[in-house]
Amino acid sequence: MIDIANRPKQGPQAAEAVTEVVAEFKEVPLESIPELSSESVKSEPVAEEPTLTEPPVEEPPVREAVEEFTETEPVVEEPIVEASIPEPTVETLVTEPVVEASVPESIIEVSVTEPVAEAPAVTKSEEPLAPIVESETEPTPVMIAAHVPEASPVSESAAVSEPAPAAEPVESTAAHSGVPEHAPYLLIGGGTASFAAARSIRARDPGARVLIVTEESELPYMRPPLSKELWFSDDPKATETLHFKQWNGKERSIYFQPPSFYVSPADLAKVENGGVAVLTGRKVVHMDVRGNKVKLSDGAEISYEKCLIATGGVPRNLQVIDRAGEEVTKRTTLFRKIEDLRSLEKISREVKSITIIGGGFLGSELACALGHRSTDLGLEVIQMFPEKGNMGKVLPEYLSNWTTEKVRKEGVNIIMDAVVKNVSYKNDKLEIKLKDGRLIKTDHIVAAVGLEPSVELAKSAGLEVDSDFGGYRVNAELQARANIWVAGDAACFYDIKLGRRRVEHHDHAVVSGRLAGENMTGASKPYWHQSMFWSDLGPDVGYEAIGIVDSSLPTVGVFAKATAKDTPKAATEQSGTGIRSESETEAVAGTLKAETTAPPPPIQQEEDYGKGVIFYLRDNVVVGIVLWNVFNRMPIARKIIKDGEQHADLNEVAKLFNIHED
Repeated sequence: MIDIANRPKQGPQAAEAVTEVVAEFKEVPLESIPELSSESVKSEPVAEEPTLTEPPVEEPPVREAVEEFTETEPVVEEPIVEASIPEPTVETLVTEPVVEASVPESIIEVSVTEPVAEAPAVTKSEEPLAPIVESETEPTPVMIAAHVPEASPVSESAAVSEPAPAAEPVESTAAHSGVPEHAPYLLIGGGTASFAAARSIRARDPGARVLIVTEESELPYMRPPLSKELWFSDDPKATETLHFKQWNGKERSIYFQPPSFYVSPADLAKVENGGVAVLTGRKVVHMDVRGNKVKLSDGAEISYEKCLIATGGVPRNLQVIDRAGEEVTKRTTLFRKIEDLRSLEKISREVKSITIIGGGFLGSELACALGHRSTDLGLEVIQMFPEKGNMGKVLPEYLSNWTTEKVRKEGVNIIMDAVVKNVSYKNDKLEIKLKDGRLIKTDHIVAAVGLEPSVELAKSAGLEVDSDFGGYRVNAELQARANIWVAGDAACFYDIKLGRRRVEHHDHAVVSGRLAGENMTGASKPYWHQSMFWSDLGPDVGYEAIGIVDSSLPTVGVFAKATAKDTPKAATEQSGTGIRSESETEAVAGTLKAETTAPPPPIQQEEDYGKGVIFYLRDNVVVGIVLWNVFNRMPIARKIIKDGEQHADLNEVAKLFNIHED
């Protein structure tokens, strides 16, 4: 009974004693407690201070991280110690200072330094370590602490005893390889649409940090000269320098900007006023749209705030060629990139015969380009296609036939109504057998049969692919999902005048990329622009088109006799650029209305079709226009399609283009 009576009196004394012990414990440095020393070494920068000054850690791969930490160490020391007391778990100590702590920028920068060195080491390790990376997001930090010393040789305890293994994972980290961990604006694809978007973003947000990730080893460049001007250059080194003369004689580079325009990907987060960086030779293989991050082919991860998919497409091939075996496929070119240009140019000087399969834009341009060189090279150039003439799917039959004769005059052997049955390699020759029994022997094949939009990210990103036209389906603002936009060849957009479409032309890439960039910075503009495209069959014959140009539609053509200034060369001299969409997309129809006041002479059609306008109709409404050797009139054509009116007499509409002026 006496003991029981005394117990309440002992309670307050015991509580005071515990309070004193806790107070003393708070003043004791964590590293002095044996039970916590190993965890504190792994998770707290203050405890790691002696380790960072040891010679083993000063290996070349981690020198930059050590210097960053040393410069700002006095600033970071006190906040990290205070933050670690209430939450002594490994996960909280590593991640919270980076994501949630409201501290000065220098503190955040140093807090990121240590996880950057450790996290990639786990992801870059062997395959069995992958689950460890995923477990970092789970509320079981004790399990992570148990695995990190075994799986990651970058832990500080391992660095003290085994400095050499610590250097290997650091070499493979994102920071060392020049891959930034975060990009506010991430653009997937390095083509025209991406560059246009980057320029647009920087125009609206001058301090923006933009990262372009591209599979190619080249900086962003324009594709049209690959099948046009570069083949007609007098400079034998044009395919190496990628400098060419436009039809007007002015020289320019195929690249949009020189290397000095861009910043290094590794420096993107550090440059004062932001910039555009290009990460070449990398492919985005997975998108985590909820986590706002992507995974690259080498395992590196990049987080983003806004993302543009501008992956373009890959050239289609004929199934009969795919199935023909290695000897055939290695003698077949799918023309799309700079490397394809260089390869085909070299082949054209080494073989005796090249056959181009395809009668569309690319096939006909390459046929004229190779035909132009055929005499000097002693090269046989063959072009075959299933249609009845060049551009048979685009131009009305009479104009397609005229174009075919023009290509023949360039030295090309045209084979029409040609459907390939099989391809084989025999006696050092490729043999192309057609369904009607004809047999063509050649040394090399160029397959120019269309483009397949690249939609490999659709599955991981949860994006919809259009079943009719291909490509990612986007809304009027080119948005596929929250924080994700699509532009260029890969975008299937809704045209308010012509319905859902997918366009594979330079001007569309420029305009859609520019609009996507504006909308990524908050513009919220709809895509209403009618993009144009053009094709040149050498310096003397060319055309520009807009809208739906399909030879299956009814057409009305109005022609006149051409003059010396009605050529692509003359148009280039007037506009100052061979990439004609650069000037056309900025113009408006209203600036050209005054030119329609003079009454033209009577409309007549000439057999040589020197120049003219072809209208494509659907329900008696103009939905497409081809300007044949008529240049700098595209804004008028764009306005006609935008108005969407029925016209009783298209001869009167043709007067707007002044095709009869001297």
